[in-house]
Amino acid sequence: MVNTVGSLTEFERGIIIGSLLGDGYMRIVPSRADAFLEINHSIKAKAYVDYKYTNLKRLCQSAPKERSTNDNRIAYRFFTRQDKELTDLYNQFYKNNKKLIPKNLILNPLILAVWYMDDGSKCRDSDIYLNTQQFSISDQKILVYKLRLFGITARLNKDKKYHRIRILKTSIKIFMEIISPYIIDEMRYKLVMTP
Repeated sequence: MVNTVGSLTEFERGIIIGSLLGDGYMRIVPSRADAFLEINHSIKAKAYVDYKYTNLKRLCQSAPKERSTNDNRIAYRFFTRQDKELTDLYNQFYKNNKKLIPKNLILNPLILAVWYMDDGSKCRDSDIYLNTQQFSISDQKILVYKLRLFGITARLNKDKKYHRIRILKTSIKIFMEIISPYIIDEMRYKLVMTP
């Protein structure tokens, strides 16, 4: 995946879109014309942030840095520079500064893997969730449909008062086969070994 789409390579675009499905955040500063991406994780995910930075470095002005949060946790983050192509993605993924899922979203294995590394979890070694609580029910249904295009059956599952996506046991093996080549070593603990 080295060919370019405009100025973003497919790989860069995949990491950005996977991040937007997960913990990535975009915004436009009022005094500026274009959007930028913020990648912000716990310091425990330092290797993962470094992986994203290494692959998006060309879009950035400075390396990731640690910062203390209000609740005394240590975060590790970086920002991209502002870019017209990021503004195009912002316009697809945001409305009134709220993140949404574009109906024309096209997923690929890299996007799925980054999304899972960001917001995926396994419970009891046999349940797989994508923590999509930030999205509306209708947006989550779009994601469930997009997963089905890969042969992955998923359902919305109520987690306390919000919904998230649960991948059905019958689809865990195919999901793991799709994402496994793109999961970095430090995140392989999230993989489920299926027979």
